[in-house]
Amino acid sequence: MNKIYMKKFAVVAAVIQHENKILCVQRASSKYDYISFKYEFPGGKIELGETLEEAIVREVEEELCMHIIVDSYLMTVNHDYPDFSISLNTFLCYSQNKSLQLVEHIDYQWLTADELITLDWAAADLPIVNELIKND
Repeated sequence: MNKIYMKKFAVVAAVIQHENKILCVQRASSKYDYISFKYEFPGGKIELGETLEEAIVREVEEELCMHIIVDSYLMTVNHDYPDFSISLNTFLCYSQNKSLQLVEHIDYQWLTADELITLDWAAADLPIVNELIKND
């Protein structure tokens, strides 16, 4: 009997805060239309030998040319998309300023927690949005 195994990825995400605003970034077009142009918290895959904190600092530096300070663990979201599954390890982070450069994303917004719900989020990021709104 053949079983189909979905690809599973362990990834990290940064909820980057600066002056009571949270950074939201918009994905570019993707081979998966269900995540194309959706907003997300920046992050990415963990490389071999990296801690979760090291991975999030590296990913944000690569994708946004931004230096962040990892403050604390927020939550992990396990989500099954149609073609892959992710375990999204999320951290509260801070930045000394709002300076950034979009390398992979097509847009960004700095929003208060109660404004987050106005964006079209990737499904895996929605539980994080809800947690941030609840704790605001």
